[in-house]
Amino acid sequence: MFLRHVRESFRLPPAHWVTYAIVYFVVGTVMNQVGQWMHIARFTYWWQVITVYVLYMVPISVILRRQPWWQQYLYGLLPMGLLELGGYALHSSYAYPGNLLDQWLDPRNFSLAMTLFFAAYFPLLNGLVALVRRRFAAPGRAVEKAEP
Repeated sequence: MFLRHVRESFRLPPAHWVTYAIVYFVVGTVMNQVGQWMHIARFTYWWQVITVYVLYMVPISVILRRQPWWQQYLYGLLPMGLLELGGYALHSSYAYPGNLLDQWLDPRNFSLAMTLFFAAYFPLLNGLVALVRRRFAAPGRAVEKAEP
């Protein structure tokens, strides 16, 4: 049953996939820059924006897109927790020493704070993708019902 749901979730027109990829890539690039500018955290390599935001987060978002926002957030906590723990354990993500989150929450809570924050990207970016698709739909062409 779960595999059927996944297979059906992935049946999207190519333009929908491209919209997801562009939105997530742009947001990932901006957030990586913000993290560097604020000296909070950054990816070790620039291309990780593609692997994390496009190749990892987009499929999860597509699977979750029809769920209510709060379920998207809750279901997004596990994959984001695994991503955050793995990234900092493998040193493919770099947390600046003494960053803002460390000062507010203590360094031991850094990955937890990042997980709680970035899990919100699933409902927020699913909503943004739906908005972009509605906004840029060709006149006279129906766009799927809004999928937050």
